[in-house]
Amino acid sequence: MLLDTGPLVAIRTARDSVHERCVEVFKDIELPLLTCWPVLTEAAWMLRQRPEAVAKLYRGVADGIFRILPLADDDLREIERLHVRYANLTPQLADLSLLHLAEREGLETVFTLDRRDFTVFRLKGRKRLHLLPDNQ
Repeated sequence: MLLDTGPLVAIRTARDSVHERCVEVFKDIELPLLTCWPVLTEAAWMLRQRPEAVAKLYRGVADGIFRILPLADDDLREIERLHVRYANLTPQLADLSLLHLAEREGLETVFTLDRRDFTVFRLKGRKRLHLLPDNQ
């Protein structure tokens, strides 16, 4: 399962309006979750005022919470293809990277709060992604 920025930040922020829901979903997920550097960069920026939360974010790999999937030079070509395809949404690099990784790795589930983009995105073959939490 892929991990997006929103839940990663919400789990680390008790005051977040969806913190409890994300923690509840997180308890039932098999670890490690899979993510990428653009997601971690975005999360670190969002948590930048809370150094302890950023430090926990950094320890996520060592703690077995998530694994960072590699993105190489060749992947950028496919991410650019997705950027052109979904240009009307003005998607973030992190979201396009996750969509690309879903296609590349044969994954269909994303732990995300971003319904605006991920409900529109389609895998090859026009298949929808399964989004968690199921209901927001």
